Amino acid sequence: MAQQPLPAHLPVTDRTRHRRLREQGRLERAELEEILDAGFVCHLGVLVDGRPVVVPTVYGRDERWLYLHGSVASRSLGGDAPVCVTVTHVDGLVLARSVFEHGVNYRSAMIHGTACKVTDPAEKLEGLRRLTEHSAPGQWSYARSPSRKELAATTLLALSLEEASVKIRTGAPDDGDGPDAALGLWAGVLPLATVWGIPDPDPALPAGTAVPEHIARRAGTRHG
Repeated sequence: MAQQPLPAHLPVTDRTRHRRLREQGRLERAELEEILDAGFVCHLGVLVDGRPVVVPTVYGRDERWLYLHGSVASRSLGGDAPVCVTVTHVDGLVLARSVFEHGVNYRSAMIHGTACKVTDPAEKLEGLRRLTEHSAPGQWSYARSPSRKELAATTLLALSLEEASVKIRTGAPDDGDGPDAALGLWAGVLPLATVWGIPDPDPALPAGTAVPEHIARRAGTRHG
């Protein structure tokens, strides 16, 4: 799947054109990559037997492809079908003086395209490595590698990052200079942050088994 790098700006297509809240739209590919790197769970939207299904799943990426995986028995991972993948981060509640003006500070990405099955063994292994390292950096080289049987039981999909839409909202409520400012009510942003906790060992571990450094150092940090 080696190809030329994608353009620095996201293309505007009929599916990615910002029709509402255009001021929150972004066209820099770097901002798409930052949103993807800040998370590891996406929502995959796909038609299964003619009905829409939205599946939460982990992902990984390289410069050009988004990788999704699951069981070969999963009907949502059939491949060669149009899909829509979304990633969203909530950074805070925007609490205004009126309920109508309430909102959310967020970063979101929506990726459109046809998800294709990765069948080449080397590419499949590399895609799974990227997926694992995206959620748990350092874990691929620490844990046992997949066996041939496990690889055969796993589907890996690749979705091009070529066609995507990005929206971001930051800042205070929008009613600070309106009539409601005279109400004397508090308004502002209630930030939200998710951090990793202290590693919780498997009770089946032998006594004295140390937490690997690549896991221990993530406690108290945010992903990405």
